[in-house]
Amino acid sequence: MTRNLTYLIGIILTIVLGTFLYFTLCSDCRLAATSSDEVLSESEEIETPKTPEPTAFPFTVNGADFSLTAQENFNFTFSDADYLTPLSTMVTMATDSLGSYLKDNEDKGITITGLYTSKETNNSAWPNLGIARANSVKNYLVQLGVPSSQTQITGKLMDNLIPKDSTFLGPISFDLGDKKVESKEQLADLYKKITDNPLILHFKTGEASIDLSTEQRQKIADIAHYLDQVPEAQCIVTGHTDNTGNRINNITLGQERADFAMAYFIRNGIPSAKITSNSKGPDAPIATNATEEGRSQNRRTVVTLK
Repeated sequence: MTRNLTYLIGIILTIVLGTFLYFTLCSDCRLAATSSDEVLSESEEIETPKTPEPTAFPFTVNGADFSLTAQENFNFTFSDADYLTPLSTMVTMATDSLGSYLKDNEDKGITITGLYTSKETNNSAWPNLGIARANSVKNYLVQLGVPSSQTQITGKLMDNLIPKDSTFLGPISFDLGDKKVESKEQLADLYKKITDNPLILHFKTGEASIDLSTEQRQKIADIAHYLDQVPEAQCIVTGHTDNTGNRINNITLGQERADFAMAYFIRNGIPSAKITSNSKGPDAPIATNATEEGRSQNRRTVVTLK
């Protein structure tokens, strides 16, 4: 081996040994390497936040002698009281089966509960969006021939509902049991409550719009409940005006207001066959027409029972 080659090998060995000793004995270098590895490890453990899975409720009915489950149910868009159509085959088959059972068992009843969240806007005529949703499902069963007297509706606030995009999957539950029969005295008390303090809607001059208070929404719920429980019951909507202008025109305006209110109730699930409308124009004032305050009280639509 030549002298030059020997020198070259020695230089290489020196470099390798020095590098090894440097990384082995230098604590700062080892700390830097360790920190780098930890940062890399932590970055590998960071996960992208997962989107919560939407809540979904199957169509489930459980009773002593009848039960069924369908994986699909009535669906509703955010802040909407009407179920989405078309319904799935599973839902139509399930409702057909439930409807047949109820028609064959007049002593049985179904309570329908609609779910809703506090983030939604209640644009319906009902006290809350859950009741409005339950009523739309109830009306579907009634269309199948189920007597409305075998149904009850209610609403339940559930803020942990998670929509799929903007659609709630199955925010409806069913409770099957014995038919809830109200006594004649209870129904008579409800009738008196409605007729003694009817729903009154006030309008500005030439206006035909509706903005309901909480109390008015409850009155609508009471009227609808009475109509459901008493098959022969009828709701009557009467339009009134002040005496400003021509009487014939006011009769027409009163009728337009009554028809507008009736259409509003029908859109909100009260059967059209249960409602009639008429107008008394300026002929039945409840206050003086000599003042604006009195005239504003006379511009009204009264909703009550026959």
